[in-house]
Amino acid sequence: MNQEGRRAERRALGGKPRHDLTGFPATVGGMTMWTEFAAAAPRIAATFTRRHAATGNLCFLATVRQDGSPRISPMEPRFFEDRLWLIGMPDTAKFRDLARDPRFCLHTATVDTEVKDGDAKLWGVARDVRDTALHQRFAEALFAETGFDLRGREFDHFYAAELTGASSVEVGGDHLKITVWKPGRPEYVVEKR
Repeated sequence: MNQEGRRAERRALGGKPRHDLTGFPATVGGMTMWTEFAAAAPRIAATFTRRHAATGNLCFLATVRQDGSPRISPMEPRFFEDRLWLIGMPDTAKFRDLARDPRFCLHTATVDTEVKDGDAKLWGVARDVRDTALHQRFAEALFAETGFDLRGREFDHFYAAELTGASSVEVGGDHLKITVWKPGRPEYVVEKR
């Protein structure tokens, strides 16, 4: 991202730089652009997008409750302008969780106990992007795609998924192929028999 892009992003984030929980800038500790993630972790990205599409966008979002225990919620994350967005019904517990503690894990949904089509999970930090023009472009695209009309409405939260890790599982005969990715490293495959 160039200097002007970083300035625009800071304005959208209320003047604050993007940082993950380790304190590293997002260009080191996490990624915003889906194409960047897909280039670094093509196998995991392919499994995630395939499963995401096969379930009509349905995934399961893990967040941290106020008391520190986990919460699992169904949601339909969406790809828009080369980012993965965690957007949904306002004033829900999952979004209150993210406002308090931005860590999340997103898992593809499946009913296939043999996992023939693979399975993927992404984890990272959710960033609330306050950009009215972006929100309205998203609402227009959502209406064009689904007929669901959020045009002209204000979004309470608009979370970008900043990825800090990912993995996928594929079944290969008598073994599992587990692909793992972490920032700054290429994805790698571990086989379990």
